[in-house]
Amino acid sequence: MSDDGWAQRGGIDRLLTLACGRTFTVDEKIRTQDWPDVLLERWSDETRRSPGWVQKPLACDFIAYAYAPAATCVLLPVPALQRAWRQHGRQWIGLYGTRRAANQGYTSVSVPVPRGVLMQAIVEAMFVA
Repeated sequence: MSDDGWAQRGGIDRLLTLACGRTFTVDEKIRTQDWPDVLLERWSDETRRSPGWVQKPLACDFIAYAYAPAATCVLLPVPALQRAWRQHGRQWIGLYGTRRAANQGYTSVSVPVPRGVLMQAIVEAMFVA
């Protein structure tokens, strides 16, 4: 982790440059199974209460959330995604529960939100203040 640069710590895995010259920063998340949900990381370290990527400031514009077996990916705009989380997160925790992942020295906690539910909330967050 100490070798990570500011971009990696800020959630930037890729820099995309369009033909017009505009650039976008992307954080990549990959699931090894084709689940019907998106795991939104609430706590990156549950014990220390370190915010996960859905609720901490990120330097990236988008999260590319890929499902490897299906070779599919959804592109999630970070500001709208985080706004949707602020609006619906507590409800989603109640509806869908949490998933813990034990890592070496810490446990992360995520909320499995169905893709359709999440995409609808993101669209609403883009257009409703």
